[in-house]
Amino acid sequence: RPHQSIQSTMASNLGAAKRLRKELQNLERAALDPSASSSKSSHDEYVYLRPSSPENILRWTALIRGPPDTPYEGGVFRLDVRCDVDYPLAPPNISFVTKVFHPNVHFRTGDVCLDILKKEWSPAWGLQAACRAVLALLSDPDADSPLNCDAGNMVRNGDLAAFRTTARMYTLENAF
Repeated sequence: RPHQSIQSTMASNLGAAKRLRKELQNLERAALDPSASSSKSSHDEYVYLRPSSPENILRWTALIRGPPDTPYEGGVFRLDVRCDVDYPLAPPNISFVTKVFHPNVHFRTGDVCLDILKKEWSPAWGLQAACRAVLALLSDPDADSPLNCDAGNMVRNGDLAAFRTTARMYTLENAF
Protein backbone atom coordinates (compact mmCIF):
# COMPACT_ATOMS: atom_id res chain seq x y z
CA ARG A 1 0.00 0.00 0.00
CA PRO A 2 2.61 2.67 0.92
CA HIS A 3 4.45 1.84 -2.32
CA GLN A 4 1.31 2.68 -4.30
CA SER A 5 0.95 6.16 -2.73
CA ILE A 6 4.62 6.91 -3.42
CA GLN A 7 4.08 5.98 -7.07
CA SER A 8 0.99 8.20 -7.37
CA THR A 9 2.85 11.09 -5.71
CA MET A 10 5.74 10.65 -8.13
CA ALA A 11 3.33 10.48 -11.08
CA SER A 12 1.56 13.70 -10.08
CA ASN A 13 4.92 15.37 -9.45
CA LEU A 14 5.97 14.38 -12.97
CA GLY A 15 2.70 15.83 -14.32
CA ALA A 16 3.31 19.13 -12.56
CA ALA A 17 6.92 19.23 -13.75
CA LYS A 18 5.89 18.45 -17.33
CA ARG A 19 3.27 21.22 -17.33
CA LEU A 20 5.71 23.73 -15.79
CA ARG A 21 8.43 22.86 -18.31
CA LYS A 22 5.90 23.55 -21.10
CA GLU A 23 5.00 26.92 -19.53
CA LEU A 24 8.72 27.76 -19.30
CA GLN A 25 9.24 26.83 -22.98
CA ASN A 26 6.39 29.16 -23.97
CA LEU A 27 7.83 32.02 -21.89
CA GLU A 28 11.31 31.55 -23.35
CA ARG A 29 9.99 31.28 -26.91
CA ALA A 30 8.01 34.51 -26.48
CA ALA A 31 11.04 36.29 -24.98
CA LEU A 32 13.13 35.37 -28.04
CA ASP A 33 10.47 36.61 -30.46
CA PRO A 34 8.24 39.21 -28.78
CA SER A 35 6.85 40.25 -32.16
CA ALA A 36 5.31 36.83 -32.74
CA SER A 37 1.71 37.69 -33.46
CA SER A 38 0.33 34.57 -31.84
CA SER A 39 -2.60 34.91 -29.48
CA LYS A 40 -0.84 32.39 -27.26
CA SER A 41 2.27 34.57 -27.11
CA SER A 42 3.57 34.75 -23.55
CA HIS A 43 5.70 37.88 -23.92
CA ASP A 44 4.62 40.34 -21.29
CA GLU A 45 6.21 43.68 -20.48
CA TYR A 46 4.60 43.73 -17.01
CA VAL A 47 5.42 40.17 -15.85
CA TYR A 48 8.79 38.41 -15.89
CA LEU A 49 8.53 34.83 -14.70
CA ARG A 50 11.17 32.09 -14.40
CA PRO A 51 12.00 29.11 -12.15
CA SER A 52 13.93 30.24 -9.06
CA SER A 53 16.58 27.60 -9.67
CA PRO A 54 17.27 24.93 -12.30
CA GLU A 55 17.00 22.23 -9.61
CA ASN A 56 13.37 22.91 -8.65
CA ILE A 57 10.76 23.49 -11.36
CA LEU A 58 8.04 23.78 -8.67
CA ARG A 59 9.37 27.10 -7.33
CA TRP A 60 9.40 30.26 -9.47
CA THR A 61 10.18 33.93 -9.09
CA ALA A 62 8.13 36.62 -10.79
CA LEU A 63 8.92 40.30 -11.20
CA ILE A 64 5.88 42.44 -11.86
CA ARG A 65 5.95 46.07 -12.87
CA GLY A 66 3.56 48.35 -11.00
CA PRO A 67 0.60 49.24 -13.24
CA PRO A 68 0.29 52.78 -14.65
CA ASP A 69 -1.96 55.27 -12.84
CA THR A 70 -1.61 53.45 -9.51
CA PRO A 71 0.53 54.19 -6.44
CA TYR A 72 2.65 51.20 -7.57
CA GLU A 73 3.59 52.71 -10.96
CA GLY A 74 7.30 52.45 -11.73
CA GLY A 75 7.95 49.93 -8.98
CA VAL A 76 9.15 46.38 -9.55
CA PHE A 77 7.72 43.81 -7.15
CA ARG A 78 9.17 40.36 -6.57
CA LEU A 79 6.77 37.46 -6.10
CA ASP A 80 7.51 33.99 -4.79
CA VAL A 81 5.50 31.43 -6.78
CA ARG A 82 5.29 27.90 -5.40
CA CYS A 83 3.54 25.01 -7.07
CA ASP A 84 2.54 21.84 -5.32
CA VAL A 85 2.85 18.42 -6.93
CA ASP A 86 -0.86 18.58 -7.87
CA TYR A 87 -0.40 21.72 -10.01
CA PRO A 88 -2.23 22.59 -12.29
CA LEU A 89 -5.18 20.94 -10.57
CA ALA A 90 -4.37 23.06 -7.50
CA PRO A 91 -3.47 26.75 -7.77
CA PRO A 92 0.04 28.04 -7.21
CA ASN A 93 0.81 29.77 -3.93
CA ILE A 94 1.87 33.35 -4.69
CA SER A 95 3.26 35.82 -2.17
CA PHE A 96 4.97 39.19 -2.40
CA VAL A 97 8.63 39.20 -1.38
CA THR A 98 8.75 42.97 -1.90
CA LYS A 99 6.85 44.82 0.86
CA VAL A 100 3.66 46.31 -0.54
CA PHE A 101 0.83 48.29 1.09
CA HIS A 102 -2.40 46.91 -0.37
CA PRO A 103 -5.74 45.75 1.13
CA ASN A 104 -5.40 42.24 -0.33
CA VAL A 105 -1.75 41.63 0.56
CA HIS A 106 -0.68 40.68 4.08
CA PHE A 107 1.90 43.31 5.02
CA ARG A 108 4.20 41.00 7.00
CA THR A 109 3.97 37.70 5.07
CA GLY A 110 3.18 38.98 1.55
CA ASP A 111 0.31 36.49 1.19
CA VAL A 112 -2.23 37.45 -1.47
CA CYS A 113 -6.00 37.21 -1.07
CA LEU A 114 -7.35 36.57 -4.56
CA ASP A 115 -10.24 34.26 -5.46
CA ILE A 116 -8.53 32.71 -8.50
CA LEU A 117 -5.64 31.64 -6.28
CA LYS A 118 -8.12 29.83 -4.04
CA LYS A 119 -11.54 28.42 -4.91
CA GLU A 120 -11.92 30.00 -8.37
CA TRP A 121 -8.72 28.46 -9.78
CA SER A 122 -8.91 26.66 -13.13
CA PRO A 123 -6.23 24.27 -14.45
CA ALA A 124 -6.64 26.04 -17.81
CA TRP A 125 -4.76 29.00 -16.32
CA GLY A 126 -1.01 29.00 -15.94
CA LEU A 127 1.51 30.79 -13.76
CA GLN A 128 1.61 33.81 -16.05
CA ALA A 129 -2.18 34.23 -15.90
CA ALA A 130 -1.99 33.95 -12.10
CA CYS A 131 0.70 36.65 -11.98
CA ARG A 132 -1.36 38.86 -14.30
CA ALA A 133 -4.30 38.45 -11.91
CA VAL A 134 -2.08 39.66 -9.05
CA LEU A 135 -1.05 42.58 -11.25
CA ALA A 136 -4.71 43.42 -11.94
CA LEU A 137 -5.37 43.30 -8.19
CA LEU A 138 -2.82 46.11 -7.72
CA SER A 139 -4.99 48.27 -10.00
CA ASP A 140 -8.28 47.23 -8.45
CA PRO A 141 -8.10 46.47 -4.70
CA ASP A 142 -10.98 44.60 -3.06
CA ALA A 143 -11.47 46.20 0.36
CA ASP A 144 -14.19 43.68 1.26
CA SER A 145 -11.69 40.89 1.90
CA PRO A 146 -8.64 42.64 3.33
CA LEU A 147 -5.52 40.92 4.60
CA ASN A 148 -4.15 44.37 5.45
CA CYS A 149 -6.88 45.96 7.58
CA ASP A 150 -5.25 49.42 7.63
CA ALA A 151 -5.21 49.59 3.82
CA GLY A 152 -8.67 48.00 3.63
CA ASN A 153 -10.17 50.53 6.06
CA MET A 154 -8.68 53.45 4.13
CA VAL A 155 -10.23 52.22 0.87
CA ARG A 156 -13.53 51.18 2.46
CA ASN A 157 -13.91 54.54 4.23
CA GLY A 158 -13.20 56.45 1.03
CA ASP A 159 -9.88 57.87 2.28
CA LEU A 160 -8.18 57.17 -1.05
CA ALA A 161 -5.68 60.03 -0.64
CA ALA A 162 -4.29 58.43 2.53
CA PHE A 163 -4.25 54.99 0.89
CA ARG A 164 -2.50 56.20 -2.27
CA THR A 165 0.05 58.26 -0.33
CA THR A 166 0.91 55.35 1.99
CA ALA A 167 1.04 52.84 -0.86
CA ARG A 168 3.24 55.20 -2.87
CA MET A 169 5.60 55.71 0.06
CA TYR A 170 6.08 51.93 0.45
CA THR A 171 6.51 51.54 -3.31
CA LEU A 172 9.25 54.19 -3.39
CA GLU A 173 10.90 52.66 -0.31
CA ASN A 174 10.79 49.00 -1.37
CA ALA A 175 10.16 48.58 -5.09
CA PHE A 176 12.66 50.95 -6.74
